[in-house]
Amino acid sequence: MQELILLRHAEANPAAAGGDDRDRTLSPRGEQEALAAGRWLASHGARPDRVLCSPALRACRTAELAMRALAPDAPIGLAGEIYEATPGELLALLDQHADARCVLLVGHNPGIERLVALLVEGRSDEFRGMPPGGLAVLHLQGALEPGNARLDAFWSP
Repeated sequence: MQELILLRHAEANPAAAGGDDRDRTLSPRGEQEALAAGRWLASHGARPDRVLCSPALRACRTAELAMRALAPDAPIGLAGEIYEATPGELLALLDQHADARCVLLVGHNPGIERLVALLVEGRSDEFRGMPPGGLAVLHLQGALEPGNARLDAFWSP
């Protein structure tokens, strides 16, 4: 893998009373954030050859809307382990996709922001925050290991 794009799901509606957190949908603002993230990626030449997404509805919708600008017919792979994942769990998942040139992973905080810190700084406790709909584009400098990535771009709506 040469490039890793991490996208936090866009702004979501609150959970319904007694509802499952995984069933939260995007707010109207979140829908616009997800579309804007896709447009930003397209305008910067992003071409993910693999998309991995949390099965939570808000993450799936974020991936679907963002991919409209990149490759509307590209398959989006659901990976249950992304939901509530630690940086280590996300690394284990990404290791299974090391054959891809560029992976787009759509997930949740705190796992996403801590993975950025781990890959760039070598420590997952030094995270800076990742707003809803935020993107981090990382260039991997060799193996997928802590401290072995360069943050090429950060974008938020």
